[in-house]
Amino acid sequence: MAPLLQIKDLNVHYGGIHALKGVTFDVDEGQIVTLIGANGAGKTTTLRAISGLLKPSKGSVTFAGKPITGRPAHEIVALGLAQAPEGRGIFANLTVEENLDIGAYLRHDHAGIAKDKEKALGLFPRLKERLRQSAGTLSGGEQQMLAIARALLTKPRLLLLDEPSLGLAPQVVKLIFEIVKTIANDGTTILLVEQNAHMALKVAHTGHVLEVGALAASGPAADLAKDDAIRKAYLGVH
Repeated sequence: MAPLLQIKDLNVHYGGIHALKGVTFDVDEGQIVTLIGANGAGKTTTLRAISGLLKPSKGSVTFAGKPITGRPAHEIVALGLAQAPEGRGIFANLTVEENLDIGAYLRHDHAGIAKDKEKALGLFPRLKERLRQSAGTLSGGEQQMLAIARALLTKPRLLLLDEPSLGLAPQVVKLIFEIVKTIANDGTTILLVEQNAHMALKVAHTGHVLEVGALAASGPAADLAKDDAIRKAYLGVH
């Protein structure tokens, strides 16, 4: 069976800076795949090129058998690929419920939207208690939950998660990763960009290490977590 997502020889330039250099990897349906690496390695750039927020200078992105390289972001969302961005990107002046409704803006199946909203609120009970609350008044952890829940309202086959644990307290990080596993077990494929390499490799099936815009290592997440060089560089093990 063909992979759900295929990235081939992806190159991205920011002016004179060559940010991604020939990145190639697949994401199989039903998997959690993680991209790890230091700040500035190109992890977020990779996600933005996949989701249509950046135009690659070379290479191709294929999703569910369709070429999506350079297509507008809203068309890519409509195909079933959603992103919960780094920094959460919630609409602070809108309520929690209005943010969720924006997630479903391309859909017209009202019964399905209501069902998916209930499902998302089941994953994040804290949001259910705060539906009428302005999203800007939520804690960092709650805003991250809202960003993920909003992305789920697009009904994605593939969910791109960009740094979901950034700036959160350890107990909230643990909760977010438990929910990531639940989402995957429910049938949504996940591509996870994460600086917390230890947690990312723990939940992922497959991992890829990005270094200065190029893939430095790839393999089963459990194997990468045992690799001495990776443990020293990214897991704080010396």
